[in-house]
Amino acid sequence: MNEQKYLSVSALTEYIKVKLENDNHLKRVFLKGEISNFTHHGSGHLYFSLKDEDAAISAMMFKTYASTLSFKPKAGDKVLVEGYISLYKARGTYSISIFSMTLDGIGELFLKYEQNRKMFQELGYFDESLKKPIPKFPKIIAVITSETGAVIQDIKTTISRRYLLAKIELYPILVQGEGSKDDIVRTLARVNKESQADVIILGRGGGSIEDLWSFNEAEVVVAIHQSKIPVITAIGHETDTTLSDYVSDLRAPTPTAAAELATPNMVDLIKEIKDKVQLSQYYMNERIKNYTQLLLNLDERLELASPKSKLELEHKQIDNLTSKLTYFYKSKLTDNLNKVRLLSQRLTSPDEKIERYKERIETLTSRINLLYKKQVDLKTYEYQSSLKQLQGLDPLRIMQRGFSLTTKNQKVITSIEQINTNDELDIQYKDGTAKVKVLSKEGKHI
Repeated sequence: MNEQKYLSVSALTEYIKVKLENDNHLKRVFLKGEISNFTHHGSGHLYFSLKDEDAAISAMMFKTYASTLSFKPKAGDKVLVEGYISLYKARGTYSISIFSMTLDGIGELFLKYEQNRKMFQELGYFDESLKKPIPKFPKIIAVITSETGAVIQDIKTTISRRYLLAKIELYPILVQGEGSKDDIVRTLARVNKESQADVIILGRGGGSIEDLWSFNEAEVVVAIHQSKIPVITAIGHETDTTLSDYVSDLRAPTPTAAAELATPNMVDLIKEIKDKVQLSQYYMNERIKNYTQLLLNLDERLELASPKSKLELEHKQIDNLTSKLTYFYKSKLTDNLNKVRLLSQRLTSPDEKIERYKERIETLTSRINLLYKKQVDLKTYEYQSSLKQLQGLDPLRIMQRGFSLTTKNQKVITSIEQINTNDELDIQYKDGTAKVKVLSKEGKHI
């Protein structure tokens, strides 16, 4: 068996690796596809798969190149990549090593849109405090749009229906494509310089993000921001919002809505005028009523101010005062008579007073004697009770019943344990004291 014709796996892999990595067509490859299985490694390298409907290829991007990206890649992003093909020998798999990657198509535009939006927001271009008020009754409305589109027709129709006093000045522009950005900027500056317009409507019909892109350009945003005339934008459909909408003084979802926001409604104005006429008539009638009432009051005051009326009024006041004075004196007289009557009832003779005082003295004397006797009886009883208690405690009375008091060295003996044989004791009786000597003692066992 000739084994020399058999290659090792390593040899074959090495051969394929050399072929792949030295192929001039594979040293710089341009691919587009969708990111899947995305991993941002802790080292900073990016690992993912790049796929389309029918195939997928492993991809990696070293930290050095990944740090230069202008967006954060994620699964689902459609991207354009530039790199070279390499083979990983240990697994025998090939991949693309990427050194440049950008978002594909709309994704790249959206990224630029977000970058510009954030930049202008930080500059304060979108602040509500900078929004200029839209005049309520515009005389001239400058419309910047395509002269062939439906936008200008919608605006004309709406304004002619709502407010015939407004004049429309059309400033045709390119609304998309090459040169449209500069055309918009130039026309905005022209309107501000030449026109006497009270408000500007900047609009175009719907379209893709690419179609509307001129209204996201930084130069257009700056031009709207610098406009001294208030700007209403009506760009795209209701769901489309461009950077021009953010910076404008008022955003309208449609051109028709922009015309409605720029003008008052003739029907509403007529109704408002009628309401004000009615209100004026009401106030006029109320004022006439007030003046009529004032005249009546003045007439009454004039009548009251005549000499005859004054004399009648003085007579009435005199009659009232006379009645009050008569009533006052009658009341005083009645009160004084009542007081005299009461005083006469309270007056008594000296004899009567003496008799009353005698009776009172007798009553008080009787009460004093009674109280004195009660106090004597009480004190006598308390004395006798205390005497009995003292007699009960008298030692001499106890000795009369045969008891005596035994002491030793002037100390009272209460127990046989306090004496010994041959002790000399003093025994006190009711009528004297005896000295004795202890010959023996005998205790009781308790």
